[in-house]
Amino acid sequence: MTQRVELATVMDRLAVDGLITEYAVAVDDGDWQAYRGLFTPDGRADYRSAGGIEGDAAEVAGWLAQTMELFPMRQHLIVNRLLRFGLLEHDIGDTAQVRADFVNPMRFAGHDGGSTAPDFVCGGRYDFALLRTDSGWRLRGVVVHEKWRRAPQNHQEPAAT
Repeated sequence: MTQRVELATVMDRLAVDGLITEYAVAVDDGDWQAYRGLFTPDGRADYRSAGGIEGDAAEVAGWLAQTMELFPMRQHLIVNRLLRFGLLEHDIGDTAQVRADFVNPMRFAGHDGGSTAPDFVCGGRYDFALLRTDSGWRLRGVVVHEKWRRAPQNHQEPAAT
């Protein structure tokens, strides 16, 4: 590998990592316009393993906006990011796959009791499919694989809409 190719790969890794971080921040901050802007025009997300929906980015953003009202405090921690670049039309690095683990502490609305500690925590793995576009790296797909959750025993979890 030449130094130029190595530098391009490092720059792509940084850009992809930044996009995954932007995803987490958009969800945590409830910035649904930013969330939609992270996807390709045909981008999709699948939250079914967590009791959610699967659909295009705009549809899922609408569902998230409504559902996340139940959790005014939320914080995604996305770690152990495994990144692989792929090929598209014989050009190295036009696609990427990221598999990353997550822990997501949240707080139900109205459950303060004087505490700021989370009372709902879930964890699992994300599969991100990315595409290099003229606007930079964008998400083509996000699949959530929720593996576990901890909720207060006296609280009814919200039904998926």
